[in-house]
Amino acid sequence: MTADLDHVRTLSLQENGLATISTTRTDGTVHSSVVNAGVMADPVTGAPGVAFVAVGGAHKLKLLRRAGHATMTFRRGWDWVSVTGPTHLIGPDDPDPAFDQAGLPTLLRDVFKAATGTHDDWAEYDRVMAAERRVAVFISAGKIIGNH
Repeated sequence: MTADLDHVRTLSLQENGLATISTTRTDGTVHSSVVNAGVMADPVTGAPGVAFVAVGGAHKLKLLRRAGHATMTFRRGWDWVSVTGPTHLIGPDDPDPAFDQAGLPTLLRDVFKAATGTHDDWAEYDRVMAAERRVAVFISAGKIIGNH
């Protein structure tokens, strides 16, 4: 079996969307954290890849803005797959002229759902996302590797 986005989706669903996001610090060392993520194409470029929602003030966003690339690893037991590629951020502090910011609440919902998320009160979800200046982070699948 070759590693592809179908394999990523399978592992994501088996682990409730949990994945490790890694990027680089200014000194070249690796910064990693765990996020809820899922397979989703970039809404502007259409590039296939993975996505997650980050809190507006998260340190990882500062690093992703600077580095412009990241690796996300999904695993279940000993089965793992990583997606590496350029990043694209869309949020209140990361507007994209090709994306209508009025669509941000829907985009954040779509990313959350792709990462196995559900919510009983979408209006409350939207309110919290706006208050926390949440950002949709997309990683294009430039390279996909795994142990299969």
